[in-house]
Amino acid sequence: MYKHLFFDLDHTLWDFDRNSMESICELYERFRLVELGIESAEVFNHHFITINRQLWSDYDNNRLSHSDIRYKRFRMVMEAIGVLDHSVCDEMNEAYLQLLPRKSHLMESAVEVLDYLKDRYVLHIITNGFDEIQALKMASSGLTDYFHHVITNNKAEAKKPDPRIFEFALNVSGASVQGSLMIGDNYDADVRGAQNAGMDVVYYNVANLPIDGPAPTYEIRHLKELIAIL
Repeated sequence: MYKHLFFDLDHTLWDFDRNSMESICELYERFRLVELGIESAEVFNHHFITINRQLWSDYDNNRLSHSDIRYKRFRMVMEAIGVLDHSVCDEMNEAYLQLLPRKSHLMESAVEVLDYLKDRYVLHIITNGFDEIQALKMASSGLTDYFHHVITNNKAEAKKPDPRIFEFALNVSGASVQGSLMIGDNYDADVRGAQNAGMDVVYYNVANLPIDGPAPTYEIRHLKELIAIL
């Protein structure tokens, strides 16, 4: 039924939370954040995850730019914790962007599933991430060679959930809507975006979140469930 599979990257194949946590722990030590009154890397990471997720949601909905995320996120984390000294925030963000994409942890069974799919389908990535950062993530984690096209918002001049990025991906890859399947973890960006472009979609709903909107074509909790579908 399908010939082309389009994957989201972060949280779907590349384990953003684990890789980010490792990076945040290194920043905590490098910048001696305990001396600023931040009691632990876990506390710092807790606030970072919440704020970073909200900023990316705002970005997906055209309320922020990439540069806004880079400028704001560590300042907002410091404010949330009650630290008024923001003098290290820009340097910390640059260090984070150096550390993060060089981490290699993938979601459970990602390699097993990709090995199964690679000779059966043509695989692609659709991501809202920064071009250079996503390329590094894929290279560091051994994902690059699995995929024929990596579609970013920069290339498409649109970002998920805008249907134009999906239409761009179909055009670049030579895929048809009927012969394509999107796989992603973000209901608003991946599921609704793909649906608005007329594509079938697999919702990788690891946390079993309630669905507030049209049902996806398929819903899975684990990547290995793709093998049964495909």
